Amino acid sequence: MTADRGPDAPYEIFEIPDFTLVCGQTLRPARIAYRTYGTLNADKSNAVVYPTWYSGRHWDNEWLIGNGADGMALDPSKWFIIVPNMLGNGLSSSPSNTPPPFDRARFPRITVRDNVESQYRLVTEKFGIEKVALVLGWSMGAGQTYQWAVEHPEMVQRMLPFCGSPRTAPHNKVFLDSLRAAMTASVGFDGGWYPPDRWPVGGLRAFARIYAGWGFSQAFYWDEVWRELGHTSLEDFVVGFWEGFFLDGRDPNNLLTMLDTWWSGDVGLTPGFASTEEALASIKARAIVMPAEKDLYFPPEDEAWAVSQMTGCTVEHRVIPGVWGHFAGGGANPVDTKFIDRAVAELLAADPGI
Repeated sequence: MTADRGPDAPYEIFEIPDFTLVCGQTLRPARIAYRTYGTLNADKSNAVVYPTWYSGRHWDNEWLIGNGADGMALDPSKWFIIVPNMLGNGLSSSPSNTPPPFDRARFPRITVRDNVESQYRLVTEKFGIEKVALVLGWSMGAGQTYQWAVEHPEMVQRMLPFCGSPRTAPHNKVFLDSLRAAMTASVGFDGGWYPPDRWPVGGLRAFARIYAGWGFSQAFYWDEVWRELGHTSLEDFVVGFWEGFFLDGRDPNNLLTMLDTWWSGDVGLTPGFASTEEALASIKARAIVMPAEKDLYFPPEDEAWAVSQMTGCTVEHRVIPGVWGHFAGGGANPVDTKFIDRAVAELLAADPGI
C-alpha cells in the first residue's frame, strides 16, 4: 500500500527543457519536484503555492496541511495546495542529482528569482492557473513568498510569509558565512568533489553545531524547552536533534547551493526595481507578515520595517509569541502551529488584495 504522506509518498517532476538562470548558466533540463494536495477546481481559483525551506523537502511542509477532517485552514478538500521543492534541495535539480559536467561543485548558482520563475512555469504551464489564492512559506519559503508577490502582483491574491524576510540582513549573512566556512574547511570536503558515498561528516556535524545556536532562542535553552521534544540533556538535544537533522540525507553541496540562494536573497534585485523598498511597495496581495518573537535570523523589527514599505497593499505585522525562535515556524510546537493556522484561515476568508 502506497503512503499518502511523508517521504515514501509519490511525488511528481515538472521538466523545463532549457532553463536559463539569473547567473547566465542553463539547466538542461531543470527538474522541479513537487507534490499536490487536493483537487484543482473547475475555474482554477483554489490554488495555494507553499514552497519549501532551507534543506526542507515537500513532506516537511505537511504539518500545516490538513487532512480534510481536522479543521485546519489548508484543507485539501477545499484548496489545491502545490508544494514545489527548491532547486538544490536534492529532489529538484541539485548538485547531487545533476549529471556531469554540472554536477557537485560545478552546479550553477541559484537565486530566489530562479526558484520562483521555475514555480511560475509549473503553476502556469502544467496547471493553467492564472490566479493564486495564497502563497505562503516558512524561512526561505517566506523569501520565495515575497518574491512571488513582487514578481507576479497580478497573480498573487494573498501572501503569508512567516519567519522569513524579503532581503537577507547583514547579521544573517554573517551566520551563513560561518556555515560555509565550517563546511568547506572540513576534512574530506575536497572543494566539493568528495565521493557521493563519502560525505564530509565532520563538516556536517560542525554545520549542525553552528545551527544549534541560531535556530532556537536563548530563552528556549535557558528554560530547557528541548525536553518537550523528548531530549534528556543539552548534549542529547544537540546531537540527537541538530546533528541528526543534517545527517539525514542532506548532501553538503546541496546545502551550500541553498545557502548561496539564501545569502543573495533580495526582492530589490528583481528587474524593474531600483531598491528593496520600491519592490515591496509594488506588492498588491493582501498580507499577514508573521515573524517570531525571538527569531535570531529574522527578528520582528526587520519584518516591521518590511511591512512599513508595503504601502500598496493591505498588510498586518503579526508576531508569533514565545521562545521557540526561528523554529516557531517549523511545526514542532503545537501552540505555534495553531497560531499560524489561525492566520491562514483569516487570510483565506478575507477579500483578496487583487
